[in-house]
Amino acid sequence: MKESMWGIFIVGVGVLGIALVFLFQSLTNTEESNTNLLKEATSAAMYDSIDIAAYRTSGIIKIDREKFAENFYRRFAEKADLSYTYKLDIYDINEYPPKVSIKISTTTASTVNNDIMEFELSSKTDAILELPY
Repeated sequence: MKESMWGIFIVGVGVLGIALVFLFQSLTNTEESNTNLLKEATSAAMYDSIDIAAYRTSGIIKIDREKFAENFYRRFAEKADLSYTYKLDIYDINEYPPKVSIKISTTTASTVNNDIMEFELSSKTDAILELPY
């Protein structure tokens, strides 16, 4: 009887360990996906929002605020995972020199032993547009 209780204990600990591994793997994949999506969408939106008229007239490289926000939201929405809830915050957009500060917050929920746990993952980036001359 004593050995069977140890066997049940070891199986229970193994199942709980596997559940925790799956939970942390899900959180890590979500954070990595958000970070890569944030970098790629920000970079592409900055290149798309370069003000060509200002470059032709004065030779300075600057971006258009409204065009950047529109391009960023469009690119982010095209690639975002629909199973998560996102909160996008654009903190700062400097037209000249081109610089943006963006934060993404994702709320994800998971269940372990019939307990619902919610996690808020956030990624923040500050991007400066650099072009080769």
